[in-house]
Amino acid sequence: MTIIHKSLPLLLAVVLPFTGCKSDKGPATSTANEQTKVAVATADPATLGTVEGNVRFSGKAPERVKIDMSQDPACTLSNAENRSEQYVVENGKLANVFVYIKSTPTNIKPAEGTQTATIDQKGCRFIPHVVALYRGGSVSFTNSDPTMHNVHTMPVQVGNRSVDVSEGPGGKPESVQFKDAENMLPVRCNNHPWMNAFVNISPTPFFAVTGTDGSFKIAGLPAGNYTIAFVHEKLGEQDLPVTITAQKSTTITTDFNKK
Repeated sequence: MTIIHKSLPLLLAVVLPFTGCKSDKGPATSTANEQTKVAVATADPATLGTVEGNVRFSGKAPERVKIDMSQDPACTLSNAENRSEQYVVENGKLANVFVYIKSTPTNIKPAEGTQTATIDQKGCRFIPHVVALYRGGSVSFTNSDPTMHNVHTMPVQVGNRSVDVSEGPGGKPESVQFKDAENMLPVRCNNHPWMNAFVNISPTPFFAVTGTDGSFKIAGLPAGNYTIAFVHEKLGEQDLPVTITAQKSTTITTDFNKK
């Protein structure tokens, strides 16, 4: 089954993707197949299905702005990689979109790894730029740079605590638990104002973050009708209906655009 959705002019815009494999030169190309971890339903596996697809950017994407990192000699990314990350579009495909199923049956157990994520501070950037995890899980913040960094989380939900801590080179990782569902929770480094990342805390264990090819995949969903959400840090949220059929894959292609 294939559903192709064209978004209305803006703000319209499984299982866990943590794009942790990075080269020294910047973020590696990632796909949904590399990122998927499947939640476990207590229902008969024969009743489960999959949703997968692609997120596209329609029109001309905003140019990625070059970042001046000269204030700190330890920030040594190449010129090609010193670019803003608000809009990462390659071949019309949009990366860093948080995709999740809004509500699911209660007989679901989270897969191993759906409640953990790591954000590294490397090349004076947070890597990955966007992560997701199931509510109740924790993010480990590490520092691979030869300079002092800072982790400053700015949640809205009461159950997600704010931290503002410094991390020295090779220091002990800072682990932060996030108890409440929240989209695009900002993380900043007070020492380097261009550094930013986003943590997404999903209300269900069915979620992903699109890779550089714009793809995502949610597997192991009980057959039924759901709402799938697409969230981008600048372009807002789209919610679409999706029907999961047992032992089949439903494909959704959706577009974001910028006014």
